[in-house]
Amino acid sequence: MRAIFESTFDIIYLISVITIGIFMIIKGRKNKQYLLFGIMAVVLGGGDSFHLIPRVMSLISGDEAKYLVAMGIGKAITSVTMTGFYLLLYYVYRIRYNVKGEKTIHISLYVLSLIRIILCLLPQNEWTSANPPLWIGIVRNIPFLFIGIIIIVLFFLKARQNNDKNFKFMYLTIVLSFAFYIPVVCAAHLHPMVGLLMIPKTMAYVWTVVIGLVDMLKTMKQNKQLTETNN
Repeated sequence: MRAIFESTFDIIYLISVITIGIFMIIKGRKNKQYLLFGIMAVVLGGGDSFHLIPRVMSLISGDEAKYLVAMGIGKAITSVTMTGFYLLLYYVYRIRYNVKGEKTIHISLYVLSLIRIILCLLPQNEWTSANPPLWIGIVRNIPFLFIGIIIIVLFFLKARQNNDKNFKFMYLTIVLSFAFYIPVVCAAHLHPMVGLLMIPKTMAYVWTVVIGLVDMLKTMKQNKQLTETNN
């Protein structure tokens, strides 16, 4: 039952988020904010597909060992693409709120991202092992957590400062994603059922993307009405 539910969820998620991303790239190509949001969604879904597709295959076949290497490599790729996801979201923040300067934050995010990627590429991760070391999993996620905290604070403060109703919950989507992700990193090796928290974590990321999609559709509608009024 779990295999069917998890596989169906993963497939629907990948198709949905990549489709939304492509739609936003096409429709929002003249607006840098929405173009970045579309790329962000494709990076999210595309990166996750590297480990979710082998995961689905293993669930369907019941032979996890056969897809262990593919899933491990996929997780490594996803770890890197998720870092890129947050950098793109940071640029959405800068464009949306017309942010200039903030060099300390800018440099900090790039340094943390670089450290995160380097840690993800270390052989000590043993990505293709059935039992990778817990310590490196925690270590590589420390800079990732700091990246998330910075993005959370930035969106929380700017959305309130600008009374940005469309993005008022953006910070919350990131809070939830980490709230569900951290227990998986720390305890999934001891209690496999904890791994199911990756489902609500994924839904939090989908919420992030949907916020951008809804904002774009509202803007398109307003622009259309304005054009019709002028004509």
